[in-house]
Amino acid sequence: MQSDNTAFSQTPPSGQFITVDSTKIHYQIEGSGPDLILLHGAGGSLRDFTFQMVDQLAGDFRVILFDRPGHGYTDRIANRSGIGESPQEQAALLAKAAKQLNVEEALLLGHSYGGAVALAWTLNHPESVRGLVTVAGVSNAWEGGLGAWYSVTNSWLGRNLLIPAISAAASRERLEATTKGIFDPDPVPEGYLDHMGAELSKSTTVLQSTTQQVNGLKPHIIEMEPRYPSISIPVEIVHGDKDTSVPLAIHGQVLATQIDSANLTILADAGHMPHHSNQAAVIQAIRRAADRAGLL
Repeated sequence: MQSDNTAFSQTPPSGQFITVDSTKIHYQIEGSGPDLILLHGAGGSLRDFTFQMVDQLAGDFRVILFDRPGHGYTDRIANRSGIGESPQEQAALLAKAAKQLNVEEALLLGHSYGGAVALAWTLNHPESVRGLVTVAGVSNAWEGGLGAWYSVTNSWLGRNLLIPAISAAASRERLEATTKGIFDPDPVPEGYLDHMGAELSKSTTVLQSTTQQVNGLKPHIIEMEPRYPSISIPVEIVHGDKDTSVPLAIHGQVLATQIDSANLTILADAGHMPHHSNQAAVIQAIRRAADRAGLL
């Protein structure tokens, strides 16, 4: 990446690199079997899935993990000036990357913002998708804005002055509190923040990419919504009923009514990170989707 050298050196890349349309992409492959692509959420990296979940999947699937553009060790898409990469752009780039890795057809899983990317991939590159799993996935438009943090950082001053200052000043305690808020009401697994890389998680590059992508997301969701009924492949939706980041009533429950082939699993008392707090249920949904798609 082009900045935050200290942060990145403390959490070295775990995978390999390919270049697609001049964009360097970090990926990791584990296991063997039908192809399963995992797409992480806002502010995260592929390390979110390698904490525990990949070990549970690698015996049945060839698991392919990508750092999304501007996250982890994947570069921003070229010529960005205050504009976040849309889910459609990210899907197009990663679909090309998957093809370079000899992926012809795959099961897609997207968590949170990654759910929007997985939906865009399914809509715009259907020939490469056999089944879809969304986990606390963003799928539908919401009322109002995104809160004070995203409002403040949705400007040149916010991106270029405030975010670097916050990145430099963020303490370990602040990172732990932020991570706890993402997991609430579920506990943060022991060792999770260290595995993710505390310095990488608060890097200026990642914070800038995340805020730009999230601030620009809503119009792209509105564009995709009318197209959801065209999805006919097996779809599994997993969502916690205590998710306050991506509320079930706005996203998972609505998406289930928009896609005839969708099956919705509501997890009682689960928050925004069910692939950690309710991992068995998420893995069951993955295997169910694969079975429905004839992959297992």
